Amino acid sequence: MSKSKEIIVRVQCPDAGTKRIETKGNESIAEFLNKIQKTFELGDIGWNVYKTREKKEVIKTSRSRTLDAYKIKHGDMLFLFSQPTHISGQASIGVDMDTLSSSPFPSGTVQEDEVDLLLYKEDGRIPRQKDEQLCHHGPSGKCLHCVPLEPYDEKYLATCDPPIKYLSFHSYLRKLTSGVDKGKFANLENLTCKIKEGCKGHLPWPAGICTKCQPNAVTLNRQRYRHVDYIMFENPSICDQFLNYWRSTGNQRIGLMYGRYEPHKDIPLGIRAVVTAIYEPPQVNRPNKVELLDDPLEESVNRFAARLGLVPVGWIFTDLVADDLTKGTVKNFRGNVDSHFLSAEECIMAAQFQNKHQNPCKYSTEGFFGSKFVTVIVTGDQTGQIHFEGYQVSNVCMSLVRDNCLIPTKDAPELGYIKESTNEQYVPDVFYKDKDEYGNEVTQLARPLPVEYLLVDMGAAFPVEPQFTFKVTDKPFPKENRSATGEMQDFNALIHYMEQFPLSRFFEAMTEFHLLLYLSTTDMLPLKERIVTLLEAIKTGDENLAHDFKKTEEWATVEEMMAAHGVQSPGLTRQGSYVGPGASPLPPIGSASGAMWICAHCTFHNRLENQSCEMCNLPRH
Repeated sequence: MSKSKEIIVRVQCPDAGTKRIETKGNESIAEFLNKIQKTFELGDIGWNVYKTREKKEVIKTSRSRTLDAYKIKHGDMLFLFSQPTHISGQASIGVDMDTLSSSPFPSGTVQEDEVDLLLYKEDGRIPRQKDEQLCHHGPSGKCLHCVPLEPYDEKYLATCDPPIKYLSFHSYLRKLTSGVDKGKFANLENLTCKIKEGCKGHLPWPAGICTKCQPNAVTLNRQRYRHVDYIMFENPSICDQFLNYWRSTGNQRIGLMYGRYEPHKDIPLGIRAVVTAIYEPPQVNRPNKVELLDDPLEESVNRFAARLGLVPVGWIFTDLVADDLTKGTVKNFRGNVDSHFLSAEECIMAAQFQNKHQNPCKYSTEGFFGSKFVTVIVTGDQTGQIHFEGYQVSNVCMSLVRDNCLIPTKDAPELGYIKESTNEQYVPDVFYKDKDEYGNEVTQLARPLPVEYLLVDMGAAFPVEPQFTFKVTDKPFPKENRSATGEMQDFNALIHYMEQFPLSRFFEAMTEFHLLLYLSTTDMLPLKERIVTLLEAIKTGDENLAHDFKKTEEWATVEEMMAAHGVQSPGLTRQGSYVGPGASPLPPIGSASGAMWICAHCTFHNRLENQSCEMCNLPRH
């Protein structure tokens, strides 16, 4: 019996495009359908394969019948369709069947951000008033001159003050899904610059490559949409405290911004990132360079922020050089004709952050597309004042950095460079369009590459009326990782911070981001298990819940430790303090038990002549 030849059968799906399946004519239908299931990442039920686009001649699973029995030959096209899902009570549960059919993923598979779910429900169209000169209809009628405009209407966006240069991402999605098919075949694909694995027709790279596994060449176009349209800091104090590091040391600083995403009403279907706090990770700081270090608390900080209802929304860094100390001005060397907006190295770092914080999206075959993670640079403007500028890098830049194709140049910060192929890595050609000295459009190889082709800019500023998720105090709790300025997050810092609050202001005292982070992550205090209650109280604004936390055994222990230093925290009286319900008060500070004294901090029994505790090294008095 002759060996059956390998053949390729094309399978087309309305939601996922066309894919090639390698098979053999004598392969069973069951084995062939299993290959389709794996290739398209399908479930066990809910789909059928047909020989015609009109859903005729369904191919039924069978272990005895083969492809030859169905007369399926090399190069044939088969058609994959999902079976309709029958949902009882559709109207009562509000299932949007258009959304289900237009998405490559079934509803609920991709957990999108809350702001995206809100914007999907928005009409998004731009209302227009009746024009008394052009409209000749009644008050409830609409005509060509006053009908609402689509959110992606370019003429309207160009006439805004200031003009809106980029579509919001949801306006872009509406444009994709606005055709006759209602976006049934809309599909967002992430660029890949890597060789497709598993190609069996030749030896692996560098010995061989083919059009099937070779990534396509890339021609860069400026991105016409952005995932975030505006960055709002809740109040100036957030940035002012961050900038104090540069003011006191002259060194540059990096921070991670935590906050939330919400609809931005000034841009059709827009999104803004609201910054409520800045976390400062471990780093090495110099006047002209910052080096981020590995952060052992990264996961803990993200869990802590999530319990407060916050997410990481971006990163911020300073690039400040003092100009006139008497006037308080700084130099301007970004954004002018002789300089750059972001350097190639900064673009690469922004892309690394964005790849780490990808944007979940149901319209993408991979479940994510782009990122909402923003970049803010603090620099000098043309008047010498400190200025905030917001950016993102394009989705193409994210892919180039993810696949290790883009590197900085040595001597020109405004230029990146696309790597050349080596025996270890194949790199596709990347081009961009520019104008020559005669004004003609020419295509250039991106070696080097002006990084302005990779940037998307946005506004970054403060609201007219400041907002305060966290309280601003005269003596804020020290920021993390600032030992260079003498700021330390330790028990003494907690004591000095609590001294400024009277008995009635416990909730206000606790509404401080950096204090809460210290209480949540320090091993010195016994609060890690109970702190969830306090974080929930701050998140919801529930003062009663905060006072429930204050009554816990763990916080009582902290109060005893502070009382040992003569500090009265809010609501603390030494005589009424205790460790656990029904327990006796701790012995007086420095009291002797026989020839010993008990440490008020850790209860260790020390020899009478010791002036500090042998266990915790804290002073006796």
